[in-house]
Amino acid sequence: MYKPIIILTLAAGLGLTGCQRLPDDQQRVIATASGAVAGLALADLLGANKNWKVVGTLAGAAAGNLIARNAEKNQCAYSDGKGGYYTGAC
Repeated sequence: MYKPIIILTLAAGLGLTGCQRLPDDQQRVIATASGAVAGLALADLLGANKNWKVVGTLAGAAAGNLIARNAEKNQCAYSDGKGGYYTGAC
């Protein structure tokens, strides 16, 4: 019963950590680690087996790294309304 609440609280706390303004190299490390933990927490919350937990962790780490890189360049992705996207200033 408490496991999902604890996992969601941990993931939310790590997500907020990624919002702090740090030097770019530290921000990227923290965002990557936060993404990895969030991916693992989500896979565990969904009851995934070990293989899917690894996939979730790697996907979360990749997403965290991309978010940090986009924050460095002040670029965001926007939907173009046709199923694609374009990048522009945030």
